[in-house]
Parts: sequence; structure tokens; C-alpha cells
Amino acid sequence: MGRVAEVTMKNNKIKMDRFVSVIDCGIVINPDTVEAQMEGAIIFAISAALKGEIIIRNGRIENSNYFDYPILEYGETPLMETHLMQNDFPVGVVGEVGVAAAAPALLNAIYNATGKRIRKLPIKLS
Repeated sequence: MGRVAEVTMKNNKIKMDRFVSVIDCGIVINPDTVEAQMEGAIIFAISAALKGEIIIRNGRIENSNYFDYPILEYGETPLMETHLMQNDFPVGVVGEVGVAAAAPALLNAIYNATGKRIRKLPIKLS
């Protein structure tokens, strides 16, 4: 699994332009399903990296459900491209592996755009 993010920075705000993924998961039985898994993993992971703050006040968690734990909205979602390696290895997994590479790809893109390393999530640029 490999992933590259392309971002544009404007007024200290991140605009995610594109995510490109490549995955070698053995024999691909249904390529549309693999692509959907990769895209869902990007949205899940980037939502957590940008917006996934758990608020604790007076020893209690204030977040109670998804309405106060936001995910990416349609207009915030980057273009996504998935490339599948073709081989005859046994069928592999595609679910969780797609989540792990998304935030590092985004953080590397931000570093390339700003020169600033971010080492804490959720990402705050100010």
C-alpha cells in the first residue's frame, strides 16, 4: 500500500486536491470494491486527522455522537485515484490497510507545502 496526497495551502488553510493510492492485495476479484475501500479509508482517516478531536472537560468526554464528531463533507473530499497491482498472489485484505497510510501522506504533503512538520493530531495549522 502506498499513498500520495496533493494539497494547496491558502491563508493557512488546507485544501486537499488529490489522493493517489496503490495497493497490492493479491488477486483482485472485484476492483470496484477495492477502490471503494480505499476511498472510504481516505475519508475516514483524513476526517480523524483534521477533525477528530475528542473533547474532555472535567474528566468527562463531551462528544456524544457523530453530530459533534464531524467527518469530511462532500465539498472537502479530494479527488481520489486508486491503482491496483496485478499479480496472482493469494487474495489479501484491503480494509484497515487503507486507513494507516492516509494521514502520513497528508502530513507529508503539508510539510512539502509549508516546511512545517506536524506531529500531533488533529491537525491545527495556527
